[in-house]
Amino acid sequence: MKITELIHQPEGRRIEFKESLPTVSDLAKTIVAFANDAGGELFIGIKNEPREITGIAEDEVMALEEQISNLIHDHCHPVIIPEISFHGIEGKRFIKVQIYRGSNLPYYLKSKGKVAGTYIRVGSSNRPADAEIIAALERQRRNISFDSELVHDKALTDISLEPFQEFFMEKTGEVLTETTLRKLELLKEFQGSPLPTNAYVLFSDSSVKQELFPYAKIECARFKGRSPHEFIDQKTAAGNIAIQAEGAYDFVLRHINKGSTVTGVYTKSRWEYPVVAIREAIRNAVVHRDYSLAGKDIKVAIYDDMLEITSPGKLLPSIDFNEMDARQSDIRNKVIAPVFKKLGIIDQWGNGLKLIADELKEYPEIEFKWFERGLQFQVQFTKKDYKPYGTTGMIGESVWDQAGAKSGPSRDQVGTKLGLSREQVRLMLIACDKPVMIQELMTVMVLKNRSKFRKKYLTPLLEEDILAMTIPDKPTSSRQHYCLTEKGKLLLADIRQTS
Repeated sequence: MKITELIHQPEGRRIEFKESLPTVSDLAKTIVAFANDAGGELFIGIKNEPREITGIAEDEVMALEEQISNLIHDHCHPVIIPEISFHGIEGKRFIKVQIYRGSNLPYYLKSKGKVAGTYIRVGSSNRPADAEIIAALERQRRNISFDSELVHDKALTDISLEPFQEFFMEKTGEVLTETTLRKLELLKEFQGSPLPTNAYVLFSDSSVKQELFPYAKIECARFKGRSPHEFIDQKTAAGNIAIQAEGAYDFVLRHINKGSTVTGVYTKSRWEYPVVAIREAIRNAVVHRDYSLAGKDIKVAIYDDMLEITSPGKLLPSIDFNEMDARQSDIRNKVIAPVFKKLGIIDQWGNGLKLIADELKEYPEIEFKWFERGLQFQVQFTKKDYKPYGTTGMIGESVWDQAGAKSGPSRDQVGTKLGLSREQVRLMLIACDKPVMIQELMTVMVLKNRSKFRKKYLTPLLEEDILAMTIPDKPTSSRQHYCLTEKGKLLLADIRQTS
């Protein structure tokens, strides 16, 4: 990126602006944080807020370069060699200090030592690294991954792989023998005996996995509206990590809409979100999350206007989501990723981001965003032209508009608004195609509690003018039947057209 473009970028993980030379402590923290992470560029002589080139006096530039070099050498350990350059725009001079990602991790302040003086870059700030992060940096220096480390204090007999073995056989046609486990590095030799790795435990369905990795799961939620205050539905995708992504993906499909368009004699179905991209994002979250971070799980959140996936662990330094077409590849979990590739859950390296980018081109109405939220990475699929319920349909032309009736939602949107699944809406509408009594409806829905049935299913559909009573002036009549309104009939027609 050209220097004129760089200086207009927002402060973040790889860039920082200072109007003047910062204090020794602040400068050293920024330098070690850059070296411990993805590298970065520190500009001196540029004010951040508001962004303005304030400049450095010409006679101070050379002395400032030497001062910066000496400060880095005297206060940072191991040795960090900066690349310092001078630049000028409109007669104003400023300095760029380029720091590359180091190979002798972790880097820290000499005065504080490794435990207290190691800093990492989180967004646009420098934060002290805790013991987990320092351990992760040391693993990076040794080129080993957390999932490949041995579990010494758990017996193999206590870690059941049976469900994963069946899944492995189904997907590969191979028996998961001890020899195969060793080849995949799920088991490793230690002092003459096989020991499980962390990856072995993560692929298990056992109490040991729950004990060691209670947060190795995906929490899925469909929220009402646009904020996480009221749940419509929840699901936890737990068990071994090989099956979690598909469990979360199925939850997504249950809670997003699928419409259809007619071209000539052909009907084409289309989801409201790019589902291939979402599937890849969920799989990436499972394969590349940082399993060493305790207390953090993957989250899949669905709102009226957005679908959001959050994964523990920062984006790997070599991956840039701004270059999604470039087939980038980097692996955090060096045991888990090859197993997923063998299972066919992920394909060739670096293809996941390309699949996401390609499908997004078919969805110009969806905006794709990505963020680093502290020690978590998050992607969002957002509806650009979202309009709240009751204004227009969310998918193409509303079925109400086609019928010349009041604008309103499809059957899927009705279900979302009322807290019902698509299948529940479908069953209720089909059952009421002809007048039906409440007992028959309850039988169809396999429910016995009349008051709960009225509260969850019947009353909301009556209030939305989707169902009507045949004897409206006597709601409690023993001869009361329920039938579809004109609005309900349009919904049923939509069901039959798109089924």
